Amino acid sequence: MPDNEELLTDGSVVCPVCQSPRPDLSKPCPSCGSPAVEGAEPPSGPIVTAQRRSVPEGLFTVRASDIEPYIGLRYLSKLFRLMAIILVLLLLAEVIVGFINEGTAALWTILAEATRLIVAAGLLWGAGDFAILLIDVGHDVRAARILLGRQVAHQAQEQHRDKRREPAPHERSGDRAAGSAR
Repeated sequence: MPDNEELLTDGSVVCPVCQSPRPDLSKPCPSCGSPAVEGAEPPSGPIVTAQRRSVPEGLFTVRASDIEPYIGLRYLSKLFRLMAIILVLLLLAEVIVGFINEGTAALWTILAEATRLIVAAGLLWGAGDFAILLIDVGHDVRAARILLGRQVAHQAQEQHRDKRREPAPHERSGDRAAGSAR
């Protein structure tokens, strides 16, 4: 049974169109007549029942499976941070070698080179943080799209239910009286 189907306590499934109990998704809905769900199989054996999710929870939450990981950006972030760490290690090695070979005479040269390496390492570390920020933005955008899609689907279901409950204009009692008086 697909993950997005809701089970009622009696073992029947909820119709995705009219939200009424539907014993078998492989057959048309007895309440609203919506067609069989593609890929649905008839129930076989005892059905394990679960609690039905409340409407706000189902509409306004995003499951972890809805948000796919951005593996490439994570690796890119780790690569940038690793390069920044390597630059800092190179800086330490250069300072040690400079003082061993030339003593305090290499101080100004080491300071100039250290400034360049620290700035480059900071930029690389910042680029790694920026990649993580892009991952978070991507998750937010995807979650917003999923939630908006669910809200639109819920609104369409509400309108469908309202149309079924509202009598047609020619069936209203006031319209019949007006039609017979003519």
